[in-house]
Amino acid sequence: MKVLVVFYSTYGHIYKMAEAVAEGVKRAAGAEVELRRVPETLPSEVLEKMGAVDAQKAFLHVPVCSVDELAEADAIIFGTPTRFGNMCAQMRQFLDATGQLWANGSLVGKVGSVFTSSNTQHGGQESTILTFHVTLLHHGFVVVGLPYAFQGQMRMDEITGGSPYGASTIAGGDGSRMPSENELEAARFQGKYVAEIASRLVK
Repeated sequence: MKVLVVFYSTYGHIYKMAEAVAEGVKRAAGAEVELRRVPETLPSEVLEKMGAVDAQKAFLHVPVCSVDELAEADAIIFGTPTRFGNMCAQMRQFLDATGQLWANGSLVGKVGSVFTSSNTQHGGQESTILTFHVTLLHHGFVVVGLPYAFQGQMRMDEITGGSPYGASTIAGGDGSRMPSENELEAARFQGKYVAEIASRLVK
């Protein structure tokens, strides 16, 4: 049973979450996981001005995802930063290239799930995941979130990401805050949960 974790990360926050999701998938019996990143669309000079070049060196070893790889997986967990309450343009462009998969029904019945990040505590994490779900539903995915069985999303002793829609992290206005242990554990929980559901569907 194969799970694909497909992400876009600018400064490494989503990459850290993607690694944790993959750790969680590995906790499920019989699950294999592969990390993939979507193609970058910004020119190198723009990334340089954004201060993202050094941060992205940490995950350039991750292969770029091809559209055809989506059809080969039993479950796909997508990670995207928030852009004004929506997925980032890089992820949108990648998904916009899946028209042939849609026409062939290639993704129908697969498990789909989403995790995200934002700069602020209320920066559109939930709307990003929910609007991402629209695309998954058009493809016929069985959409899976982060149930309250993960009680870390109910904590009141710290500021933390996470909702029943999916794991998330808060980067801070300057991007200096990396995912907390609670947020990483949410990602691990989601990865394992998705893999377990996909395994049941495969059987």
